[in-house]
Amino acid sequence: QVPLVESGGGLVQPGGSLRLSCVVSVSSLSLYHMGWYRQAPGKQRELVASITRGRSTNYVDSVKGRFTVARDNAKNAVYLHMNSLTPEDTAVYYCAARYRRPGDLDDSKFADIKDYDYWGQGTQVTVSS
Repeated sequence: QVPLVESGGGLVQPGGSLRLSCVVSVSSLSLYHMGWYRQAPGKQRELVASITRGRSTNYVDSVKGRFTVARDNAKNAVYLHMNSLTPEDTAVYYCAARYRRPGDLDDSKFADIKDYDYWGQGTQVTVSS
């Protein structure tokens, strides 16, 4: 099991910003593709953003231009910078990790929940005035 710990969630007003962090307890984060998912009440968990080992990124259409995913392998950390937040962004946000596999393409989107091996416990983001 690979522990992933998210932090940075909270209550923010519409139009505000938050930065989520995910620290991964592994010897080398560079061996993992990473993703951020979210799940709102009554809805399925959906991919928000992914970042491959080679730093290729993929975003769900609803967050493009507002969210940015980044990684710092030296710190074993992945970040999700969220700007211009709306109430529709309210959800529990999860960090996910996929260990590299032979044949993985660096431009893969890794959008399926089944693509990932390990998950964090989630951090709540609430956007409300």
